[in-house]
Amino acid sequence: MRNFIIIERIRIGRVEDDFHSNAFKAALAEFISTLIFVFAGQGSTMAYNKLTSNAPTSPAGLIAVALAHAFGLFVGVAVSANISGGHVNPAVTFGAFIGGNISLLRGILYWIAQLLGSTVACLLLKYTTHHMTVSVFTLSPGVTVWNAFVFEIVMTFALVYTVYATAIDPKKGDVGVIAPLAIGFVLGANILAGGAFEGAALNPAVPFGPALVSWNWYHHWVYWAGPLIGGGLAGIVYELIFMSHGTHEPLPGGEF
Repeated sequence: MRNFIIIERIRIGRVEDDFHSNAFKAALAEFISTLIFVFAGQGSTMAYNKLTSNAPTSPAGLIAVALAHAFGLFVGVAVSANISGGHVNPAVTFGAFIGGNISLLRGILYWIAQLLGSTVACLLLKYTTHHMTVSVFTLSPGVTVWNAFVFEIVMTFALVYTVYATAIDPKKGDVGVIAPLAIGFVLGANILAGGAFEGAALNPAVPFGPALVSWNWYHHWVYWAGPLIGGGLAGIVYELIFMSHGTHEPLPGGEF
């Protein structure tokens, strides 16, 4: 019986419900939050390249980049949580959709906003750094696409699972107060784990902006397929095993 609960909760949505002023305000919040996050994260990588004259990433550089992404995501989630739910990530939006916590139409609106936010952030970085190269995600020597694919699935599962546990679950209680911090921390921790191997995106919007601005799509599919599968699995696992169905508390905009 529980296996059919998620299927019943998944919804396409209706234009009149998902394309109105509040929905577009939520999308704008996602755009701004993603811009803030990608500008800080991608900017930290470009700053490291400038300071080291494009030297290979050192352990200290990896830590600095992980912290920048963790801080950036913490802020991005915190400033949009009360407006859009603070997704800042197409994989989070997809995980929420699979769990029946957002409609497909609203999810598409969020995706567009997130991808635009990443693209604008990279264009701004390219301009403000006097046309420095925007760093695209690449695989390290000895790492195959399938290694990276599994890395992205596992790491994004951890991220979206954390989102469910601290932000979506109506039983979260006081834990919800630290949700942005917990989400930022799990991202930073996973960048420390996977960054040296394949960049550790955990978010299709993060590599999308650099790939579009640099027009370099090599192995780009890995950074979509892995996070979406990981995020979807997290939504299914949390909804089926841990969620109290029928007690979801909607956030602003009618989502979650």
